[in-house]
Amino acid sequence: MKKLPSSSKFKDYAEEERYIYARKKVEKIKGFYIHFAVYIIINVFLLTIIALNMDEGDNFWEFGHFSTAFFWGIGIVFHAFGAFGSGVLFGKNWEERKIKKYMSKNERNWE
Repeated sequence: MKKLPSSSKFKDYAEEERYIYARKKVEKIKGFYIHFAVYIIINVFLLTIIALNMDEGDNFWEFGHFSTAFFWGIGIVFHAFGAFGSGVLFGKNWEERKIKKYMSKNERNWE
């Protein structure tokens, strides 16, 4: 049986769409990892500078010393949700798995 040209074009188009989607997803994840690495490097540098320039008796554990890391960290969390999707915490199948878990737990208790 001969394949229709339109069906082969559709298959190629679908394959190309999947590739473009996957590539964009990988670029988002790569961007997140670069952002996270810069976050770690810069904050370690800043905290080291703060620690080295403190006078004896000063408290290192003040909020002001960590405010950059804290507020930038909030941005990192949002970037993670953008890169990995909201399924990072509660995936698509999370509810189903929990329902099945509790149903099987209750089933064992009823016996």
